[in-house]
Amino acid sequence: MESSALRLSTAILAVMAGPAFAHADSAVREGLAPLFADHAVLEATIRAPLTTLMDVRPDEDYLDGTFAYKKADGTRKELAVRLRTRGNYRRDEEHCDFAPIRLNFKTRKVAASLFEGQDKLKLVTHCRTNDRRFEQLVAREYIVYRLLQELTSVSYAVRLFDVTYVDTESGEELNRLAFVIEDDEAVAKRNGLQAVKVERVAPEQLDRRRQNLIHVFEYMIGNTEYSFVNPEPDKDCCHNMDMLSSTGEPPYLPLPFDYDFSGMVNAPYAQPNPRYPIRTVTLRYYKGVCANNDILPDTLALFLSRRGDMERVVGEAGFLSVRSRRSLRQYLNAFFGKISRPARVRRDLIERCNAQENSYGLTPEAPP
Repeated sequence: MESSALRLSTAILAVMAGPAFAHADSAVREGLAPLFADHAVLEATIRAPLTTLMDVRPDEDYLDGTFAYKKADGTRKELAVRLRTRGNYRRDEEHCDFAPIRLNFKTRKVAASLFEGQDKLKLVTHCRTNDRRFEQLVAREYIVYRLLQELTSVSYAVRLFDVTYVDTESGEELNRLAFVIEDDEAVAKRNGLQAVKVERVAPEQLDRRRQNLIHVFEYMIGNTEYSFVNPEPDKDCCHNMDMLSSTGEPPYLPLPFDYDFSGMVNAPYAQPNPRYPIRTVTLRYYKGVCANNDILPDTLALFLSRRGDMERVVGEAGFLSVRSRRSLRQYLNAFFGKISRPARVRRDLIERCNAQENSYGLTPEAPP
């Protein structure tokens, strides 16, 4: 690859203007709901029967509680909320003693509040209560979502909470970081797209530029736990990936989520799928397809153009520990060191691309 291929050009900027590359500029940010239009950490209190919630772990039935937050003027606003647990891996009691939560607000009750327009929200929680390292994992995963926001508006918005959990059964209190994730319908609406549910996606049904963007993003954060074409058992397509479309039909734009198995988060429980030739999640493995190598320079140019913004996201995150901030910076620097050198791009991406898109991102000839 010629070094000139990595330079920003008028042609590349024109490519980036499409929905696959649309950047979250001020005009797009105006389409965000009030809750997600600010990156300030929100102080909140959740009062609920948490003992029952974490013992029973309901995935359909909700328990009643309240959600209070500190407003900009310093006063507190309390809202009724219903709660249940959610998720797959982290909902399992064997993995997490504090499961992720689904917050269910009544739309009419949150009108004229910071939560106006919100209904059901995913709350990413700290997983393990007796190990404070896990609170930093929440912060690191939140940062990953923020990094994708710096690359494209077609991404989940997130809001970080400083939550005090009050168990109305035991009276015990617990303070931890958590964050909520925007609904996929909201992401679609503010980008002039539609959220679609499909059982399976064929590789040729994907928007090529968007496909390439997400493959490189997942490579940047060291994540292999995703698929563009295959679902989890009894789920819509695809694994850790929602699908958007401008018409409801192909081409589809994949919308990724769930990054706790990424090298950038580096959770103690995270292990790479044994099908991949890596021994730890902190090692990057490129799942991009060879058919998209012709547009790879455009994709990498976008990442290089947003490097300063992504570094700023990490640098300004006061909720990160010194150790977390340092490791995130080092991890990003290693990625940018690779993609800014044509020889490394050829060796680590182009020559290691996959012949076709499949559930594991491996070529058919690769060993299991």
